[in-house]
Amino acid sequence: MTLALLADIGGTNTRVALADGATVRPESIRRFPNAAYKAKGQDIAQILRDYLAQTGAQVSGVCVAAAGPVQDGVASMTNLDWVMDAPKLIAATGAQTCALLNDLQAQGHALGHVPEAKLNRIVDGPAHPGGAMLVVGLGTGVNAAPVHGTGTARIVAPSECGHVNMPVRSDEDLALMHFIEALLTSRGETPHCGVEEVLSGRGLANLNAFAASCLGQSSIAPSAEVLAALDKGEPVATHAARLYTRILAQMLADQALIHLPYGGIFLIGGMARAMTPHFARFGLGPTFREPRRVDLLQTAFSITVVEDDYAALTGCAAYLAAQTV
Repeated sequence: MTLALLADIGGTNTRVALADGATVRPESIRRFPNAAYKAKGQDIAQILRDYLAQTGAQVSGVCVAAAGPVQDGVASMTNLDWVMDAPKLIAATGAQTCALLNDLQAQGHALGHVPEAKLNRIVDGPAHPGGAMLVVGLGTGVNAAPVHGTGTARIVAPSECGHVNMPVRSDEDLALMHFIEALLTSRGETPHCGVEEVLSGRGLANLNAFAASCLGQSSIAPSAEVLAALDKGEPVATHAARLYTRILAQMLADQALIHLPYGGIFLIGGMARAMTPHFARFGLGPTFREPRRVDLLQTAFSITVVEDDYAALTGCAAYLAAQTV
């Protein structure tokens, strides 16, 4: 069985591990601080060299998941000014095979390989084996991608749907949209209220600011403080979480009708995990299953939270193993 080197590059840290075929070695996972390497003018290539030097491993393949676009075999991370391609990664590792994935694509390739104990079903429903799936990332940013097929035939299409319009279904939604647009304008940012502006980490903070404004107050609390206030039952944070849940449910319903994920919808990322304890009381399921002209939302699809911090590494391993069969 071939030994593979895997890396999941986030905004703050890079996680690196080894895999036997499609199976990640949990004890091999290590974290490297990106800022320390960037400060020295180094990038992922040096991280991989350091990891191999520390472990003494010799690998035949390398797969990297990057939180940024991958086009024509080149991955770019604008927040880090890191650019990588196969020749760079092969030179750093001595591997014979190389693959570069967007981080959300890596999560899509992990589906079917994540242990059942790490899958938390929050909206019950049918999940047909072999059916299309939908992976939805809720964290620093927001994105979603359809997942089709298995093994070498699996395709996880790239997407930028975190920047589609926030659903506006009520007077409150309209007021929220105008509030977000004004908030973005005040920050010198593009005044477009996409779903990322209300469902990412900063999105929850934006919702909290809106909820505070409804009471004639102001708030600049970051998401961590909002979540802490929510645990205490504070009304502004509760209002923000209720908005978050409703908007998420409506976004998921729209995406479900676009992609028909009969194999299930899978939520990943820090915000998904942080909000999971609150989804039921704020009605994620009933809002998702709202009646429409077609009855698919009432009869099909399930929603599951992936509670595996290393799923992207698993996806890298599965993808590389499938390519080398």
